[in-house]
Amino acid sequence: MNTTVSLRETILELKNQLNAVILAHYYQIPEIQDIADFIGDSLALSQKASEVENDVIVFCGVHFMAETAKILNPSKLVLLPDLQAGCSLADSAPAVDFAAFKARYPDHVVVTYINSTADVKMLSDVICTSGNAVQIVESFPRDQKIIFAPDRNLGSWINKVTGREMVLWNGACHVHDLLTTEAILKMRLNNPDAKVIAHPECNDAVLQVADYIGSTNGMIQYVKSDSHMLYIVASETGIIHQMQKEAPLKKFLVVPANETCSCNDCPYMKLNTLEKLYNCMVQQVPRIELADDVVARASRPIQRMLEISRSAGLV
Repeated sequence: MNTTVSLRETILELKNQLNAVILAHYYQIPEIQDIADFIGDSLALSQKASEVENDVIVFCGVHFMAETAKILNPSKLVLLPDLQAGCSLADSAPAVDFAAFKARYPDHVVVTYINSTADVKMLSDVICTSGNAVQIVESFPRDQKIIFAPDRNLGSWINKVTGREMVLWNGACHVHDLLTTEAILKMRLNNPDAKVIAHPECNDAVLQVADYIGSTNGMIQYVKSDSHMLYIVASETGIIHQMQKEAPLKKFLVVPANETCSCNDCPYMKLNTLEKLYNCMVQQVPRIELADDVVARASRPIQRMLEISRSAGLV
């Protein structure tokens, strides 16, 4: 158990013994991405979680993602390698506060980004991801009033794309919201041939200088098919691992969160390690546990999202 190789082999043996599936988000460390049975963004992971036939789901991501897997699979054992792997965006919308906010707009439907707690999902009419948010919003009539939560940046971008005037909850992902145009413009001075690609969780000033805006998977597919060779990436560092796999001859530069490094890491996503993955499978903890009524109420808006996504050909 002294090397990464032997630890990897042991994890794969445990996976077979438990009849487990390992799901991982693109922001996980490369070692976890490489050992996962399936890797994706929130939309793809939600779809995959809804189809799992294994007895155990080991979710290498953050808490709300594992919660979503449990909501979709209430009878299965769902494990999260580190229970402290939270989300600044989900934390920005406490359920009690959001319920009070919702009550101020009784004639509005609630479209909630998947980066939210199960309690907030219970208060929602439909869930969305960055990969299907525009299609979810556009599935409602133009005169339907909408609350969008919790990401103000994503909501503002959707308003701009669709011409809607959704009421926005004032939340944000710290990893994306802190990125600046100053950092991007400085990188462009040194790399004038680079294209800028950005996640819509970034602030509006950053999105205005981007050549392409899209979900995590959208950005990966873009660099794979685009003819350019150099990209400035306004997103979390973990995405680069898959970009390099899909387009090995291209170069990717991450917009740094500050001047101390050339990275932009989500501290929560990086809590999961191979050692924690091994320990959680051996001990079968931490487990994601949700009350039956939470599962019943939170599953409805998630299922509605999946239905709309299927009809739109997104999954």
